[in-house]
Amino acid sequence: IVHRLDKETSGLMVVAKTLPAQNSLVQQLQERTVKRIYRAVANGIVPFDGKIETQIGRDPHNRLKMAVVKFGGKPAITHVKVLERYLSHSYIECSLETGRTHQIRVHMREANHPLAADPIYGNPRHPCSDAVKEAIKALGARQALHAYRLSFVHPKTGETVSFEAPMPDDMYHLLSVLRLEAGLDSSLSNEEEWQEKFGMDDDDDWNEDDYDVEVVYVRD
Repeated sequence: IVHRLDKETSGLMVVAKTLPAQNSLVQQLQERTVKRIYRAVANGIVPFDGKIETQIGRDPHNRLKMAVVKFGGKPAITHVKVLERYLSHSYIECSLETGRTHQIRVHMREANHPLAADPIYGNPRHPCSDAVKEAIKALGARQALHAYRLSFVHPKTGETVSFEAPMPDDMYHLLSVLRLEAGLDSSLSNEEEWQEKFGMDDDDDWNEDDYDVEVVYVRD
């Protein structure tokens, strides 16, 4: 195992077949050259694209959870891009510079926009229509978070490889309900059209900045 996904988060993982491959991939993760992009549905209207930069550690009030802490945590940086806004939710894309436990979920809660259906960090009382509530309920016990794109240097060939995982049916259904309710174009009939509309160029990358112990959520 090279890296992990939160329980019930769908999408891509990379697993090494040999020890040299594992060492190479772990080194790439440590050097932050692995590109990991997630898609998610967040509660509320995320106002703008930005960067969330904090320290993340164990929640001092609940050791089973993670939290933003001022001291004793590890630096965590998430870049957030708003793909679309609805009446009560936002469709977002998150790019990770670091890979802390529950990082996206903790950061979006800290930004007051927890992920829809998140059983640990979410807000089950977030106001929305009955149709949206039913679509969120259909997610079951999992948060609306999907590991969408993964890029890294192949340990053997030295070439940059990139993989994408289609949106799972439950999240696709939720997005369709949100779009329909918001009166947006509902003619996107399949995942390929969604990717074309909301995808990013493979050459896109995020700028790296200095760490800060304070919560930072600012316009890029």
